[in-house]
Amino acid sequence: MALFVPPEGSAESQRIGQNTGLSFLTEDVRAVFDEWSKRGVHFTLPPIEPPWGSGQARYALFEDVDGNSFSLIEFDEATRAVEAERRAQAARLEAERQAAHDLAIAIEVQTRLFPQRQPPLRTLAYSGICYPARAVGGDYYDFLDLGNGRLGLVIGDIAGKGMAAALLMANLQANLRSQSATAWEQPDRFLESVNQLFYENTAASDYATLFFAEYDDQTRLLRYSNCGHPPALLLRADHRLERLDATSTVMGLFAHWDCVIETRQLFPGDTFLLYTDGATEAFNQSGDEFGEQRLLETLQQHSELSSKELVSAITGQVRQFSPHEQADDITVIVAKCT
Repeated sequence: MALFVPPEGSAESQRIGQNTGLSFLTEDVRAVFDEWSKRGVHFTLPPIEPPWGSGQARYALFEDVDGNSFSLIEFDEATRAVEAERRAQAARLEAERQAAHDLAIAIEVQTRLFPQRQPPLRTLAYSGICYPARAVGGDYYDFLDLGNGRLGLVIGDIAGKGMAAALLMANLQANLRSQSATAWEQPDRFLESVNQLFYENTAASDYATLFFAEYDDQTRLLRYSNCGHPPALLLRADHRLERLDATSTVMGLFAHWDCVIETRQLFPGDTFLLYTDGATEAFNQSGDEFGEQRLLETLQQHSELSSKELVSAITGQVRQFSPHEQADDITVIVAKCT
């Protein structure tokens, strides 16, 4: 409510001294009447007790120094309900504002968990991207600098979606990075240690699929372990395809977990593709999945592109095939041997 002096002769000036139509609500009309009367407020009507059972509230009328009339009304059940709803609505709006603020922070934090730099290599050009289905997600990819021209390529998929999956993803990322110093010397022991930490710090039903590969820039040798993850696709320069299937089971379900490491020799012109099932299981309006075959065809069709351009082409094809709301996180890594 604002009080101001209206221009002389205006329509507003003609209303001075009339009933304003404004009412003040109070918990206790009698107490306010006594307090304001002592301060000189002129009441034209003292507090009136409504007839018993009428459902009306006690009220009084008072004037300001210009004779403008106001009502002073005590809360009744109806006004109490309105006030309670107003306060509840204010609380809901504040909760929504806080949730939006917290989500914005979560998005920023998770974005920083993905690789912020790429260790330079002479014989491998590589790139990756993640499109979460929600604001944050459970897919994970990383590029680990293992020293001496050695690179760790990691892609993972936490069971579940949203905030819970994002928290587990952060846990897995921390385990991998904290243990990565031993990755080159003993990759199997490294992954077994990561599994043990993940198992101990998560619920019994939590697990993740993971593909870990280490690449030597000098020898072009690739050592890898596929822990229950979709098979990686290795497209040779002569267009032969090799599928790098699972060598171990998923991470996080078993305290005693065996890791199997396999190797592949890469040659100039070879292309290595890692992805999560959000790419192959994306479905169109007819309910058909994008599938591994379409993924392979896209890889073959655009194999001459750079690694970064190929990542964009693959994810673009998936999202064009499935233009509706994304059902699962989509993550892709492409590495090309030069």
